[in-house]
Amino acid sequence: MSLKYAVLAALLEGEASGYELSKVFDVSFANFWASTPQQLYRELERLTQDGLIEARVVQQERRPNKRMFTLTEAGREELGSFAAAPVRRPAAMRDELMIKIQAMDDSEPGPTIALIEERMSWALGKLARYERVRDRLLSGRTEEDYLREADRVGPYLTLLAGIAYEEENRRWCERVLTVLKQRTPLS
Repeated sequence: MSLKYAVLAALLEGEASGYELSKVFDVSFANFWASTPQQLYRELERLTQDGLIEARVVQQERRPNKRMFTLTEAGREELGSFAAAPVRRPAAMRDELMIKIQAMDDSEPGPTIALIEERMSWALGKLARYERVRDRLLSGRTEEDYLREADRVGPYLTLLAGIAYEEENRRWCERVLTVLKQRTPLS
């Protein structure tokens, strides 16, 4: 899958500037599709050239002018076709930490413990961020009410996947730390 479809999906929420989209990617899409701001801006240019999104310039007095992007009908159709197509293959995990764990020195687990503690810290940070997003989406409603009444539930469902992923990361880190600390000789 290309960044193209992630950008089109983000614009389903409505008009947004490139800066606003980069924030959406940081918060809502980061749990399943990472992108740098530079990649995002290049993709916005391509999508505009391809007629899948439109851009309008908003004049600002004390700041540089900004471009606001919206989906075109062609963009909605392209996204609809993509969403209806079967997934080509399941996701594969590529994680540098797993290679480091595989190659760790069992006689000196200290550096590996530090890496795992760092990973757990990242997972906890993401979980806190995802909970803030969940609170914002629910806006005082119960999950059941939101899922029944919201115009679009896709953003919430992908958020649930991100939460589950980071909760599992946290559990795995706790397990690995327990194993490594039990193997560490007492001094």
